[in-house]
Amino acid sequence: MNRPDGPPLLLLVGGGGGLVGRALLEEFSRDHRIRSVHRHDVPGERARGVEWIRADVAGPIDWGPILDGVDLVVNVAWHRAGPEARFRDLGDGLVRMTEALERASPAPRLVHVSVPSAPPDLEERLPYLVHKRRVDATIMASGLSYTIVRPSALFGPGDVLLGVMIRQMHRYPFFPMFSDGRYHLSPLAVTDLARIVRTVSVDPDRSIHDLGGPVRFEYRDLTDRMFRALGKRARYWHLSERSARRLARTLERLGSNLLYEYEVEWLLSDRLGLPSAESLAPGLASVEAYLLAEAARYGRPRSPSGSGSAA
Repeated sequence: MNRPDGPPLLLLVGGGGGLVGRALLEEFSRDHRIRSVHRHDVPGERARGVEWIRADVAGPIDWGPILDGVDLVVNVAWHRAGPEARFRDLGDGLVRMTEALERASPAPRLVHVSVPSAPPDLEERLPYLVHKRRVDATIMASGLSYTIVRPSALFGPGDVLLGVMIRQMHRYPFFPMFSDGRYHLSPLAVTDLARIVRTVSVDPDRSIHDLGGPVRFEYRDLTDRMFRALGKRARYWHLSERSARRLARTLERLGSNLLYEYEVEWLLSDRLGLPSAESLAPGLASVEAYLLAEAARYGRPRSPSGSGSAA
């Protein structure tokens, strides 16, 4: 294998255009060469001198040349929604990638971004999870040096959760509250996830880390803070679990990507209030600062702290 002198070479599988990929580019590009595998050109990668490999991870790929000289592989490739075949094909492609990593000599270290545990019914029937767990299991059964990181809800510019929620609170007089709001969420900054990937990338152990942000919020407390950041009184449209799932299902059928039924079910299962990842990345970013920054896009924000408590 050719290993030219110079910075280590990172292979980013899934590309630098998504929320996690952009944070990884920011974290690693200052002292790594980066090779990125995905289908479409990403301007942010070009600006950082990333070597783009145009390929569909779900399709047939000759991984040998792509892995030449690679020291570390970070996989972020996955879909948020789609038909079963979409997840199956991508899962098959990532299994083939794992097998190619095992054949490489020396084999690069692998950091794989996965997801936390979900309710058993979702784990057993939802293609998103069935095929994700198949990839996880293949990695764990391999002879590779790997770490699997399983973050809670991620926040950062362009996220599909907190940023979307605060935008809806700004636009509409009421925000949907599912059930009693007493379940938990521990949001983690995507920049902190990137720091954690760096930390575990030099750890030779085979390990799995569930990662939460610095505070475990009750969901209702978190949404109250969002309203206060906007300078608005919290006003909710209360929905039972059944009605919340029906709403999400209707949005899906209308072609919206605002909310998916499985996301509602996962949230209400109270499995997303993961322990803080402070031991891996001290000084985790506070969600309040992010809420203020997002609120500032819609007018003068107010402090999101106040009554209500984290749990």
